[in-house]
Amino acid sequence: MAGLRVLIVGASIAGPATAYWLSKAGARITIIERFPSLREGGQAIDIRVCGVSVMRKMHGMEERVRAQSTQEEGVSFIRPDGRPYGVIRMTGNPDRQSLISEYEIYRGDLSKILVDLPEQKSSIDYIFGEEVASIRYEGDKAPVTVEFKNGTARSEFDLVIGCDGSFSRTRAMALGCGVRDHVIPTRSWAAYYSIPKDLCNGSKIGVGISAVGGRTISIGSDRFTESTRVALFANPPSSPSSSSSSAQDPMRAFREALSEGQDHVKLHIANRFRGMGWITDELLQGMMDSKDFYASEIVQVKAPSIFDRRVVLVGDAGYAAGPTGGGTSLALTGAYVLAGSLFKYPGDIDAALAEYEQVMRPIITELQKIPPFVNTIMAPQTAWGIWLRNHLFALIAWTGVAEFLGTYFAAGFSDSKKFPLPDYDWDRKDTIPTSR
Repeated sequence: MAGLRVLIVGASIAGPATAYWLSKAGARITIIERFPSLREGGQAIDIRVCGVSVMRKMHGMEERVRAQSTQEEGVSFIRPDGRPYGVIRMTGNPDRQSLISEYEIYRGDLSKILVDLPEQKSSIDYIFGEEVASIRYEGDKAPVTVEFKNGTARSEFDLVIGCDGSFSRTRAMALGCGVRDHVIPTRSWAAYYSIPKDLCNGSKIGVGISAVGGRTISIGSDRFTESTRVALFANPPSSPSSSSSSAQDPMRAFREALSEGQDHVKLHIANRFRGMGWITDELLQGMMDSKDFYASEIVQVKAPSIFDRRVVLVGDAGYAAGPTGGGTSLALTGAYVLAGSLFKYPGDIDAALAEYEQVMRPIITELQKIPPFVNTIMAPQTAWGIWLRNHLFALIAWTGVAEFLGTYFAAGFSDSKKFPLPDYDWDRKDTIPTSR
């Protein structure tokens, strides 16, 4: 029988990772991405717990990630004059991460590694600058007919996999809902960009500074380009009421600026972060000139199901982790489990998707647990809150108990062995057949 015909929507992390495993099982894969090419840059992301286990199952990936890692050795909050309160460093144990991961890498670099893995080369067709216009089912067991927006011919697929982010259009089409349905706001947002100048002077310690009103700026040195990676995190104060105008509600104002385009959101951010002291003015000017700027609201996704008939969700589209640090690990794990479930039940997509959800649900639940007061810790609202956070940080750094506390603080700091994963017979030569 012919291999399973699969359409994957999205080519960031979850999409190429899913394609990697499906290609090992003989599926015929098309990946579409709405951007004209792979997106470079982006935030530093961590591979943790179950994500580490999956990475080690992917031939050559761990070595590539280590070679492309940020090589950041620690993180510190600083005073306005640049003096650190302390430094929290890596644990030295790749199976148990602290605030700094042994496998910290920029999102764009990880995406390129996944796309360039050997199994991706021959069995996967990438189409950039394309989006899904509609998804149509003729029956529960029939193929999915997909119409495209930008010239790709209408096609039939045995399975459509949505890997298109927290505000997934694929999820909306499959579940018959809006793109913000099943999205849980965390009332925070972040922006990322780079400046073509090393403001860290070669240091491998990332530094951050906070100001009242829930504002934090952090910077780190990019060793490959001799530039500075900048991250802005905002934890805006709560609005007086749900009917507040954007002038009263900073979170609503950010969403409106985001909807109006990049120039508007840059101006919004500059106005909000201006006056923080330190090197803020230089960083904000760098943001206005940056070519790789990206900003987004930080959310979780909690859909009632992560599949519907012949459409299934992987990564943020189905279970965005929000501020827990588990998003990349969930995406890598979901890709592995979905492909393995399809491989385990050849010819029975229904059984495979049911097993995928059954295996992933407890992992999703665990990695979506938000540590207490995480937004307040990242970006306190008051001068007193900043003082308290900074001195607690100094105490933790000085006593060296960060690893111990992290185990109880969030699942992302746990040992990789806490999340055992199924093993699949990937060396078997038969392929995944269609369900017809």
